[in-house]
Amino acid sequence: MPSPATGGDGAGLAEPLLANGDGGAAGQAFCSGGKDKWQWVPADEGEEEQGRPLLYRTFKVRGIFIHPYRLINLARLILVIQFFIWRIRHKDSDNMTLWWITVVGDFWFAVSWLLNQASKLNPIRRVPNLELLNQRFDPQAADDGDQLPGVDVFINTVDPVDEPVLCTMNSVLSILATDYPVDKHATYFSDDGGSLVHYEALQETAKFAAVWAPFCRKHRVEPRAPESYFEVKPEEEAPYAGDAAAEFVGDRRHVRREYEEFKEQLAALFTIIPQRSETYGRDVVAAKGATPTYMADGTHWPGTWLEPAENHKKGQHAAIVQVMLNHPGDEPQLGAPASSESPLDLSAVDVRLPMLVYIAREKKPGYDHQKKAGAMNVQLRVSALLSNAPFIINFDGDHYINNSSAFRAAMCFMLDDRHGEDTAFVQFPQRFDDVDPTDRYCNHNRVFFDATALGLNGIQGPSYVGTGCMFRRAALYGADPPCWQPPDGRSKAVMDSPWKQFGNSMPFINSVPLATQPVTPPASTLDERLAAELADVSTCAYEDGTEWGYGVGWVYNIATEDVVTGFRIHRKGWRSMYCAMEPDAFRGTAPINLTERLHQILRWSGGSLDMFFSRNCPLLAGRRLHPMQRVVYTNMTMYPVSAAFIFVYDLLPLMWLSGAEFYIQKPYTTYVAYLFAGIAMMEVSGMVEIKWAGLTLLDWCRNEQFYMIGATGVYPAAVLHSLLRLVGLKGLPFKLTSKPQSVSGGAPRERFAEMYEVKWSPLLVPTVVVMIVNVAAVGAAIGRAAAGGWSFVQLVGAAGGLLFNAWVLLLLYPFALGIMGRWSKRPYVLFVVLVVVLAAIASAYLVLLAVFAPRSVSPVWMERWSVVRAIVSPANWRI
Repeated sequence: MPSPATGGDGAGLAEPLLANGDGGAAGQAFCSGGKDKWQWVPADEGEEEQGRPLLYRTFKVRGIFIHPYRLINLARLILVIQFFIWRIRHKDSDNMTLWWITVVGDFWFAVSWLLNQASKLNPIRRVPNLELLNQRFDPQAADDGDQLPGVDVFINTVDPVDEPVLCTMNSVLSILATDYPVDKHATYFSDDGGSLVHYEALQETAKFAAVWAPFCRKHRVEPRAPESYFEVKPEEEAPYAGDAAAEFVGDRRHVRREYEEFKEQLAALFTIIPQRSETYGRDVVAAKGATPTYMADGTHWPGTWLEPAENHKKGQHAAIVQVMLNHPGDEPQLGAPASSESPLDLSAVDVRLPMLVYIAREKKPGYDHQKKAGAMNVQLRVSALLSNAPFIINFDGDHYINNSSAFRAAMCFMLDDRHGEDTAFVQFPQRFDDVDPTDRYCNHNRVFFDATALGLNGIQGPSYVGTGCMFRRAALYGADPPCWQPPDGRSKAVMDSPWKQFGNSMPFINSVPLATQPVTPPASTLDERLAAELADVSTCAYEDGTEWGYGVGWVYNIATEDVVTGFRIHRKGWRSMYCAMEPDAFRGTAPINLTERLHQILRWSGGSLDMFFSRNCPLLAGRRLHPMQRVVYTNMTMYPVSAAFIFVYDLLPLMWLSGAEFYIQKPYTTYVAYLFAGIAMMEVSGMVEIKWAGLTLLDWCRNEQFYMIGATGVYPAAVLHSLLRLVGLKGLPFKLTSKPQSVSGGAPRERFAEMYEVKWSPLLVPTVVVMIVNVAAVGAAIGRAAAGGWSFVQLVGAAGGLLFNAWVLLLLYPFALGIMGRWSKRPYVLFVVLVVVLAAIASAYLVLLAVFAPRSVSPVWMERWSVVRAIVSPANWRI
């Protein structure tokens, strides 16, 4: 959950060679000053000389960038302190109430800026060394050599329509085909809606994976989500990396035909299932008139029915745990040679598929099911009974693996001898497809992932921000890191009161100590006894009276369960790592509609404030939390409060409409000089920052613009939500983000069609008001200046005010395009409308001045007004 206050997406860490497993070469290219990486220099050469294993390389910003960056920030800090001393000594204003508001507001902005900059003073890049990892954990090196540990993959989805089922199944396919030992990773698909469409779509996906995964292994294609892979134009494809170039074109053509059939089968499920249920239900008189939903074998679907009925509707259905693909075994299984039935020659390819499990947890009325956090905690327990891998990585249903070496890259951090055992999670940046080329609504959040996250990497590590994060299972169980464990090496979280902490499932409790083992235990065989245990840990009542959602698993009762869960882990003393790679590790879809994006920001900002006013407040954390990490979390949870002051500042141009001179601070020229110097130094600091972070000027501008959009409309709503919660009320409802209804594809105008839809919401109103006020102020100022009678000093003051108005409007430019709908395809229309509106307001203001305040208008304009009034007078219209 990247906070808009600090920005969002990341820069790559290594050269494209990294995707093919050549992490060492990539690291060397980076170290020697590879393309676009010359801002960084190695920071771990001494450790390499001492013979320590370098499963990842560490780089720091060159002194020519970081030292000026720090000096500029120090100079601005001194200027800010001097500014407040000056203001306190000069309490001179036309309105002391507004003077105090601006002093408090300026102080809050200064503190927020300081908290934000403090985390970026020591940015660190870490590059995984895949070559060394592959050498160290090569299963062919020795019979008893090291093996890569197991990974359990969690995928979460709710609705096959709001989250398109094709997109979700592409995510599953990319995981089943990823470059990791087949017997060392298992996928757990959580369907929180209990939909038969998802269940049967997963069955079809398992069938198609038998063709897709071997094809990917044979030809080493990237990416391994078929929708994204087949969209790549031939001229954009990476050089062939497989071992059968002569067969590639034919194999690709065959697999593409299979994929088109697979897509048709998925689309047909929305028709086949209702027709099947209608056919089976013709002779059945269902209770209460409800028609059951039937599975392919003619039995009732235990989950949600198409026609909701008791115990078969959203929020009320039985638990379902079904193993779609069993554990593949430890020995490779080569495929069959080409034949008339299958033209693919797989005789030299391992055709095994990883374990795949479908989960729909039980839901009952009267229980708080805790949304996504509750679903992932069920996955945590189910996976512990089946595979119990020591590492876990979670995905949203719209994200897929874009770089098949991603799991191995995360292992470089988890298994390194220096800090590996104290690393709780590895966070990858969030990258998105289908975002418009200019990233109008700052979906990529590049300032956060390319600058702030690298700064956090130099402290205790980045925060957990949702999808694409690999965890150490023991850390999710609440265990202490080795550096904080007692001498006997046993974690207190595992020792004390296991029933109270983990529930009454003895098999699950017995699995907890095994989660710390470096080697994954053999997968359990599904029998009746295990099936009963799986159903038990998936029930609503299992967590009653336990620590689930508080000290164990993902945290409950908050919209930003990701950030709070990461904070709880950091608070225990664990470290985290940030890993960006090229090509991107994972990619997904983002909301490209303005209203959906604002609702997403509302959920993040409201959850952040809830965190601050809860038991997870960063100021209350213990001594294990790094002091600078405490500063970071404080900034991440309190940033929406700035909205109160920003909104007031944005409405101050209303004073232009009064026609009288008004100064919040006197002497005004000194005040403006301080403001100009402070803002200029902040912008220069930002320019240096985007240079060492590898950002573009457009990335930085989009971050500034969307922060202002959020601060005028979304953050005030988040503050209101938290105030309501503090007084015991429910707060504002948070709307889940709807995803684009297609993975991608089509002409550009079709791909970005949703961006031009206008979905009105109360969140849009405050920002519209701010725009109207500032446009009206500019028009009034133009009219007042045209009326004449101003001195040079007054003109300078007016120019300063107009500069502020223009700056606010420029920051709100993406918002203005958003509410224009399809007219935003022609941005020049906005400027034409703006000019016409300004001219109308200026003219109307001139008329009002001439009528109600003629002494403030120059004689020339009064003479002209007399002529106009005579012309329009009805007395002159008589014939």
